[in-house]
Amino acid sequence: MRINRITILDVEYTAHRLARETMIWSEPIPDFSTRYSNALERCIEQPFQSFGGKQLYPGLNKKASILFYLMIKNHPFKNGNKRIAMTTLFYFLYKNKRWMRVDNQELYNFAKWVAESNPKLRKSTMDAIETFLNEYILDL
Repeated sequence: MRINRITILDVEYTAHRLARETMIWSEPIPDFSTRYSNALERCIEQPFQSFGGKQLYPGLNKKASILFYLMIKNHPFKNGNKRIAMTTLFYFLYKNKRWMRVDNQELYNFAKWVAESNPKLRKSTMDAIETFLNEYILDL
């Protein structure tokens, strides 16, 4: 199965805009142009990295897991990283004919847990993200 990538433009025009317009929380999301240089690029390229001809994150769920993790932990934006990570995840899944059936608050609570997770426990956190996604992802 070919896995479709997302681009910076996808994040800017879809995920960032949707997070800004539809996900209302107590703090605003700053303009896209205020993001940190190259942090977002690294987040969206990492799921497709390979070493020695082998993909580091084989399969859609592993790619979605690392994307979600990095969009939160690498903090590519000055604010709104969890919200943008959630909408980016939805857009990535949609581009690959998948979706998540999960309550917004539950997803936000999970994103908050990821944000607060110890970076030294990255593998365990990644495993938990993959388990979470496996529970809620469905085919379109």
